[in-house]
Amino acid sequence: MSIRTRSRISRPKQPESALRRWLKERHITEVECLVPDITGNARGKIIPADKFSHDYGTRLPEGIFATTVTGDVPDDYDELTSPSDSDMHLRPDASTVRMVPWAADPTAQVIHDCYTKDGQPHELAPRNVLRRVLDAYAEARLQPVVAPELEFFLVQKNTDPDFPLLPPAGRSGRPETARQSYSIDAVNEFDPILDLMYDYCDAMELDVDTLIHESGAAQLEVNFTHADALSRADQVFLFKRTMREAALRHGVYATFLAKPMETEPGSAMHIHQSLLHAGTGKNVFSGKREGGFSDTFAQYLGGLQKYIPMAMGLLAPNVNSYRRLMFGEVSPSNVLWGFDNRTCGLRVPIDVPQNMRVESRFAGSDANPYLAMAATLACGLLGIRERLEPTAPISSNGKQQGYGLPRSLGEALDGLEGCEALQEMLGRRFVRAYISVKRKEYETFFRVISSWEREFLLLNV
Repeated sequence: MSIRTRSRISRPKQPESALRRWLKERHITEVECLVPDITGNARGKIIPADKFSHDYGTRLPEGIFATTVTGDVPDDYDELTSPSDSDMHLRPDASTVRMVPWAADPTAQVIHDCYTKDGQPHELAPRNVLRRVLDAYAEARLQPVVAPELEFFLVQKNTDPDFPLLPPAGRSGRPETARQSYSIDAVNEFDPILDLMYDYCDAMELDVDTLIHESGAAQLEVNFTHADALSRADQVFLFKRTMREAALRHGVYATFLAKPMETEPGSAMHIHQSLLHAGTGKNVFSGKREGGFSDTFAQYLGGLQKYIPMAMGLLAPNVNSYRRLMFGEVSPSNVLWGFDNRTCGLRVPIDVPQNMRVESRFAGSDANPYLAMAATLACGLLGIRERLEPTAPISSNGKQQGYGLPRSLGEALDGLEGCEALQEMLGRRFVRAYISVKRKEYETFFRVISSWEREFLLLNV
């Protein structure tokens, strides 16, 4: 894969009049108006550029936030949304406008924020849920900084859901058959796909930093540079559709399923996180405790340890997520922490004081980035508010210390439902809607009779 110098593309910031100029300068003919839904997929409308409203946006029914991944709605749908299934008002965030580099005609994409008829942020929109948590940090004069690491698999095209997924062949014409962690040659096998991915990311100014080969067959990881949580969630959201498109152009799938293959490791979204003082810009995690961290950092860790088990319904949001957690080789089993210890769910990298941070390793790559970041940041802030203390760090294998997380989506949702503190942080209406949607998905999953049941129970019971 060739080394390139990243070109920087100017993008407008507020006010919205800059958005109009940006579109005209690039002769944009269509605008994709994007809204991240509960799952993290893009919903919205594609509008001719001359009909696109730069100031007032467009509208969508709020029911998109109460719909399952299968397109069904929960039994209490009418209680979660307005009785008339009314529209939300969408306003474009001009700072998120980017080209759609794979479109045949000049096309832009811009993420929209959702508002009620009276101009209030819509409580069910995942982007607003993250903003709600960030507003709580702002009240404490703290600014979270995050850096996500996103894992995914390349797999052969598969149109039969009953057929297991398989790794694709690379340039050599052969699929991988051995574990290739950090292998440069294994990455180079997929140069055509990855070069196209980088071209797309450059055109969209996505801050993709490091690329590595993970331990699974055709499993890769991209790291994003550190920045504020909302912009990083936006970038993960956009990268997922970008990576899928680059892979499709070469006849394969890119999947962010947490555990796509039985014999391969799962895929995670590790989130490095630190806190800056809003006034001084100083990293408030750095301090004089043994190990170089502060009381605030200890309290933040304590909050992660206390509340992450109850937030797992947001960090591991699908039935498949728990296959990664229960049977993954490197996935966390509990909320223990340690210095540079990858067997712990909470890893504190060894670095200079100004870079003091914690890496939360719980979220799967299938998690909605807005909700995953909102959840983990909410847990940390609750720890600061409650002045919690973490357990002692461990240097041994954390996976051998017992399993301390939910074992299923149903158990995780019960934990979230019973946690008043997290509901208050994230918004009670949102949490209720989220739990209803996910319980409906869980119910739908259990209606499906698996091949295992047919193979082993058909004639043996």
